[in-house]
This record gives sequence, structure tokens and C-alpha cells, in this order.
Amino acid sequence: MAVRQRHIAHLHLHAVLTGDQYADAIELMSGVTPHVQAVPPNAVQADLTSALRYFDLSPYNVVQLAKMRLKALYGIDSSAGLAGNRMLAAMAADASAPGETTWVRAGQAADWLYPRPVTTLPGVGPALAKTLGGYGLRTIGQVVDLPAGTLQRLLGAGPARLLAERARGHDPRPVAPPGPAAHLVADLVLDRDCLDPARQHRAVLGLADEIGRRLRGERQSAGRLTLTVRYADRSSSTRTRTLPEPTDHSPALAEAALDLLNTLGLQRARVRAFVLRADGLLPAGEAYRQLSLDPAADRARAAEAAADRARHRFGPGAIHPATLAE
Repeated sequence: MAVRQRHIAHLHLHAVLTGDQYADAIELMSGVTPHVQAVPPNAVQADLTSALRYFDLSPYNVVQLAKMRLKALYGIDSSAGLAGNRMLAAMAADASAPGETTWVRAGQAADWLYPRPVTTLPGVGPALAKTLGGYGLRTIGQVVDLPAGTLQRLLGAGPARLLAERARGHDPRPVAPPGPAAHLVADLVLDRDCLDPARQHRAVLGLADEIGRRLRGERQSAGRLTLTVRYADRSSSTRTRTLPEPTDHSPALAEAALDLLNTLGLQRARVRAFVLRADGLLPAGEAYRQLSLDPAADRARAAEAAADRARHRFGPGAIHPATLAE
């Protein structure tokens, strides 16, 4: 069976970030893929492999999407590296100018690494670089070309084996996501200022539906929703509501989100972006649910579960609420 090619992104965030800003950036990336790992103080790595089918984009374009969201929502500029493993992605990000993305494609890693200074490999500090330089080993290609036995005599068996693996671009480490998220965020950046209440209503419905799907996918329920609206003049408004009971049911989330939207009284406001945040998360099995004698409530949840199964099998566009239909 063929091994699926991994696509790892490493983003350098070109800003001095507070703890909350860094957490926001991590959460934003978690909206692109669940496989996200923080690299403090100002970088993040993400395994995009499982997200490609969802977004129906190339790995490069998924990275550009993430960079655009970081800039639009938080004003954070970034450069990025994209490769088949964590080490190569980090090295590619280091080689990228601000705002650029370097993609080391499958099959090109050896050629990309060969002429680079050996000091660009992780773990090669000044002392090791001086030792290697004393033997004329200044590029990664020179290390690769050196016989294994010779490298072992210079460095010892363990360090030589590790350096040789890295010089050949090997890194088996997975992107290790943190524990269960403390909150989930869905966002929508509009391509132009929006003054249409119907379109604003539809945007918030879509975000609530996305939050619901993600909650059910992670088997969690949310106890509170926060809606942030960002305007064309870069100002913003925020409203928060505690839900009557923790839920992962999209219609209940949508009702609460629309109530938050209505309390803002946007009228003719020039809206540029919406951010919907769900927190107070609980494992779905621990969340209480008000009993109902209305059979329609059970039918709605059964239909929602069936729709989730269809999306999992055929992709996110297979089924969507009628209110979101084009």
C-alpha cells in the first residue's frame, strides 16, 4: 500500500506577540487543520495532509489561505515553509523572505538541501560546525557524500548517524497537537465591505454551522458563544452569550449566534469580517441536555448525524443547510 505524502507547513509570525495573540494564531490554524503544534515564541507548524480534501486546494494555496487569515483578522504578517516533514518545513521557512512561501516538493528535498550550509541543519551549533569545518565539511552535500564510516570516526556513532539522517532530509516526528482545545473559532473574511443585512445574516449562519460540525467531529459541546464583527475602519464589536445548555447542535448554535448579531444593530455598518468563538467546552458525554417530548427535536438531530456522515464520506460540500444554499 502506498504511503500518503505528508504536507507540513511551518509559519514564522513576524510580530512581537502577547500570549493571547499567539493563542489566537494557534486557534486560527486549528480552524484549517486539527494537526497543529505551537513552536514558541512566534512560529507554528501544521500538518495539512488531511485538510487538502476539505478545502479542495493545493498545499501551497492552503498555506496562502492561512497567511491571508492571519493578516486580515489579526494584522500578523508571516513567512512560511512547506515540505514533507517538520524539519524541512522549518528550514524552508527560515529560507523564506518576509511574506513569501518556500515549497520543497516531494522528490526535490535532496537537491534543495545539497548546496545549503551545514549550519542550517537543526542541532549543528558553533562547536559542531567548527569541527566539521576543520575537515572541509561546510555544506550539507559534503556531509551526504562523506562515507558513513568516516563521519562516525569524526563524530562518534550516535551523532554521526543523526547528522547523516538530517542531511538527507529525514525527520519522522509527527506534528503533535495539544490536548483538547479550550475553545473553537470560525472566521469569515469578506472580499469587500458588506452592508447587506441578509448577507451578514447568512455569514453568521455559516459560521455557526461550521462550529457545530467541528464540535460534533471532536465530540465536544460548547457552553458559550462570542461573536466579533470587524469593520472596514479596523474597529470591531464583540458580544458574548452563555447558552441555556452546552450543545453541539447547529440550529441551537445558529439561533444564539443570530441573537448576538441582532444585538449589535449593525444597520448600515461596513462589515469586513466575522469571527465566531465557542468556549466553555465539555466532552459531549458530560454535557447535560434538556429532555424534550417533541419528536421533531430527535428527528432534527438524527438528520444532522446523517448529514455529518455524508460529509465525512463525500466531502464538506456534499450536504449543507437549505438556508446556506446558493
